[in-house]
Amino acid sequence: MHDDQHGTAIISGAALLNAIEIVKKKLADVKIVISGAGASAISCCKIYLALGARVENMYMFDSKGLITKSRTDLDVYKQQFAHDSAAMDLAEAMKDADVFIGLSKKNLVTQDMVKSMAAKPIVFALANPDPEITYEDAMAARPDVIMATGRSDYPNQVNNVLGFPYIFRGALDVRAGSINEAMKLAAVKALAALAKEPVPDIVNVAYNNTTLIYGPTYIIPKPMDPRLLVRVSTAVAKAAIESGVARKPITDWNEYEAELNRRLGSDDNLLKYIINKAKQAPKRVVFAEAENIKILKAAQIAKDEGIAIPILLGNKERIAALIAENGLHLDNVEIIDPKSDDTEARRCEYGAAFFEMRKRRGYNLYEAKKTMRERTYYGCMMVNGGEADAMISGLTRKYPDTIRPALEIIGMAPGAKRVAGMYIMLTKKGPMFFADTTLNFNPTEDELIDITLLTANVVTNFNIKPRIAMLSYSNFGSNMSPEAGLVRNAVARIKESHPDLVIDGEMQPGVAFNKELLKENYPFSDLVNESPNVLIFPNLAAGNIAYHLLQELGGAEAVGPILLGLRKPVYVLQLGSTVRQIVNIIALSVVEAQVKG
Repeated sequence: MHDDQHGTAIISGAALLNAIEIVKKKLADVKIVISGAGASAISCCKIYLALGARVENMYMFDSKGLITKSRTDLDVYKQQFAHDSAAMDLAEAMKDADVFIGLSKKNLVTQDMVKSMAAKPIVFALANPDPEITYEDAMAARPDVIMATGRSDYPNQVNNVLGFPYIFRGALDVRAGSINEAMKLAAVKALAALAKEPVPDIVNVAYNNTTLIYGPTYIIPKPMDPRLLVRVSTAVAKAAIESGVARKPITDWNEYEAELNRRLGSDDNLLKYIINKAKQAPKRVVFAEAENIKILKAAQIAKDEGIAIPILLGNKERIAALIAENGLHLDNVEIIDPKSDDTEARRCEYGAAFFEMRKRRGYNLYEAKKTMRERTYYGCMMVNGGEADAMISGLTRKYPDTIRPALEIIGMAPGAKRVAGMYIMLTKKGPMFFADTTLNFNPTEDELIDITLLTANVVTNFNIKPRIAMLSYSNFGSNMSPEAGLVRNAVARIKESHPDLVIDGEMQPGVAFNKELLKENYPFSDLVNESPNVLIFPNLAAGNIAYHLLQELGGAEAVGPILLGLRKPVYVLQLGSTVRQIVNIIALSVVEAQVKG
C-alpha cells in the first residue's frame, strides 16, 4: 500500500462523494476527465468505480493523449480505462464534463476549459506544489465550481495525512493480515461522513475560521481535526473484522475508542487550541523576571511562533549576556530596566499614578515612586496603562509578592467581587479545571458562588461546556454540618440564577465521577450522564492538596495558576516551571488579553 497511490485515492474518493452530493448529481451518471495515468490516477479511478462511477464515463489522458482502445502502447493498467471514442485533446474532453481530476502537472487546464464544463463542475487539481489550474483562476472562471487542491492554503485540501497513519492504526489494532478494498472503502466513507458533522472549535481556530460548515468550501475534514484518529481507525478495524482479515477482533468498541482518545491526548487538544488562538492576534507580554534563562527561552519560542510580543524587564547587560551565552535570538525585543536612569521619568510618572491609587492605603509619594523600581510593580503599571497587554512573573518570587502588585494596581474586573485561582489539570481523561486552589482560604457561600461563576466563564471562553461538581464530604444532604450546608446552598442559588449551567453538589469526588453510582442512587443529578470537568473545592486546603496529589501521583500536568477576576491578565508562574509550561502560560495570557481587549 502506497501513500501517494492508495492514500490519494481514499482521500479524493471521500471528497468526490461529498462534492457529488452537494451538486445533487449521481456518481454513476457524471462524466469524469482524468489528467494523468500513473499509479495515483489508476488507484483513484479504481476507488471511484468501487464507489459507483462507471468506466465508460471516464476519459483518462496520459502524456500522449486520450487513452483509447485503438492505441497499441497501453500497459494492462491503462487498458482498464481505454475509451471507445476517437482521439481528442483535453480541451475537447472537458466540454460538458462534470468532474475533472488532475494528477499530472501544472498549468494544463485553462479557464476556458473550466468554463466549458457542465453546470456546477467539480475540479480536483491535485498536482503539487502547483496544480493543473490555480484556485484563483478556477473560481474566477466558474463561481459555481467546487475546487480542491493538494495545498493547505486553499479550501478542500486533499491531504494524504487524513488517512495516514489512521488506516494503519486500525489495521494493526486488529492484526489484519492485509489491507483490502473493504478497509479502504470504509476509510473513504468515514472521512466523507465526518465532514458533515459540526466542526470542533479547535479546528476552526487552527484554520483561522469562525465556522467551517459542510458545503462547497468544506467537503473533506481538515488534517488538524482530532476526531480523525477515532473515526478512520475504527471504521478500518471494523471492515477488517467483517471482511475476515482480522486476527485479533475487537469486542468492546467503546473501550477501543476511549483507548484511541487516550493515545491522542485530549490535553494536547486544549493546548493546541489555546496556542492557535493566541497566534491569531499576538499580544504584548511583559516578563518581570527576564534575567532568568528559562524566561528568555520561553520568550524566544513565543516570539518565533507568533504567540506573543515579548517585553523584557531587568538589567540590560545581564539579559544581553544571557542571550549571547545561550545563542538566543532576541535582537529586536524591547528590554527595559526599571532601575536605570533611562527610565527615571517613566518611574516618576508611574509612581505618581500609583500614589493616586494607594494614597489612603498606606503609601506616601516617596514610597510610591520608590516601589516602581520593583519589576513586578513596574510591569503591572505597564499593563494598567496599556503599554503591555499581560504580565508574567513568579518564577523566582513568592506567590504573595507577585499577586499583591496585581491586586493593588490592576484590580478586579467589572462585575467581579473577588479574585480566585484556577488550575487546568491535563489528565488522561482530558482537561479538568480546579478552583479555588491558590487564594481564598475558607470561602463564604457568596464567595463560593463567585468562584464558581468566574471559573465557568473562563472554561466557556475556551469553547468548552462547563460541567461543574461542587465538592464536599457530604452527598446531597447526607451530612447536615454547616460546611456541607454552605456548599449545598451555593449550588441551589447558582441553579436558580443560572438554570442553563450544568452543576451539582454537594457531592464527594468518588460519586461525581461514578456514573453507575449516580444513576442508581442519585438519578436526579445534572451530572448523571456527563462526568464533570470543573471541580469547585470547599476551601483552599482541599483544592491545593487535590491538585498537587493529582500532579504528583496521578501523572497530570498542571497549567496555571490562572487568576480569575482581574481586570487585565497577570499570571504567576509556579516555582520551577519548565520552559514548556511557561510557553503555555504565555499563550493563556494572550488569549485572556484577546478576550478582555
